[in-house]
Amino acid sequence: MILAAETLRQRLLAALGERVVSITVLREDDEVTLTIARDGMLDTLAQLRDDPQLAFAQLIDLYGVDWSAYGDGAWDGARFGVDYQLLSLAHNARLRVRVFATDDDFPVLDSATGVWAASNWYEREAFDLFGIVFEGHPDLRRILTDYGFVGHPFRKDFPISGHVEMRYDADQKRVVYQPVTIEPREVVPRIIREQHYADSEGFRKG
Repeated sequence: MILAAETLRQRLLAALGERVVSITVLREDDEVTLTIARDGMLDTLAQLRDDPQLAFAQLIDLYGVDWSAYGDGAWDGARFGVDYQLLSLAHNARLRVRVFATDDDFPVLDSATGVWAASNWYEREAFDLFGIVFEGHPDLRRILTDYGFVGHPFRKDFPISGHVEMRYDADQKRVVYQPVTIEPREVVPRIIREQHYADSEGFRKG
């Protein structure tokens, strides 16, 4: 039996008390999002795992978010955050836990590897793509981009073309990096006008 969203919300409030920043429920699919403060986040995550009324023993995903362009720039909260997607097999329930980093210039959160070992590579991905640092991570280094990559490509202010490009240099007989040579351009979609459509008998109009 699936644990109802309202029941889960009440259990979260009873278990966590003042550590709850907010809880939202989307009625259309009963999706529950719990926002918690960065301070004491590891204790909160451990309680979500260990409390028998909650029992979110499994971390199924973790990802960074850059909120700077959310709502076409209307967002006025912290820029970077991390969402943890949790699963409780005991109660057949899912939960999204959201934590915001307090410093936009140098976003730092505690590593959840001591709570869920599965967060290891997920945190490396969030570090690589968003530049979020996870304190206490056993091996925090890039995981998707190459060793010479500059910047964090999922940040909203990262240029689509990147900063550098990589190519093989036949003279040096090795891979080299150089500034991007692609000229930025605006791609205008091709418009198909009505006169180019075929009629019901397969003949073009116009």
